[in-house]
Amino acid sequence: MDAAAEREFTEFVAARSTALLRVAVVLTGDRHRAEDLVQGALAKLAGRWWTVDDPGAYVRRIIYHDHARWWRRRSARSEVLGATVPEQPQADRAVDAVRRLDLRSALRLLGPRQRAVLVLRYLEDLPEAEVAEIMGCSVGTVRSQAHRALARLRTLVPELDERTDDVEELRR
Repeated sequence: MDAAAEREFTEFVAARSTALLRVAVVLTGDRHRAEDLVQGALAKLAGRWWTVDDPGAYVRRIIYHDHARWWRRRSARSEVLGATVPEQPQADRAVDAVRRLDLRSALRLLGPRQRAVLVLRYLEDLPEAEVAEIMGCSVGTVRSQAHRALARLRTLVPELDERTDDVEELRR
């Protein structure tokens, strides 16, 4: 990689790494796994930097596909981890904190495709066509996966129906 390409790549990483990490954390539910996922995706992008037209879409596709691959390998093993709240929150914001934890737990129960659709569509605020391109499926599949995922979230966390800012919950 020449000096100009290296500078462009460094600027891209500085500008987008926080957003990419946020997406990966929501996908994986684990900050450490998300950091590994983003780091691996950026390493793959660095190797093809000069050939990629849209690096943002390319790296998101890598993150999604690597996570799906990890998810499949993980599901092949029968290991299941459970998350518990270490203590009861006492502040006025306790209801929001509990709701946020419930939402995160519910997101972990979704399949990798449904979680990816929600992350790309609502957290990244991408149009359905771009989500479909990243995931390698049709726009109709994106719509149906989003519909099913939101319906499942409403079933798992009924309190979300009472709030109008569900997307804000995902962004935290």
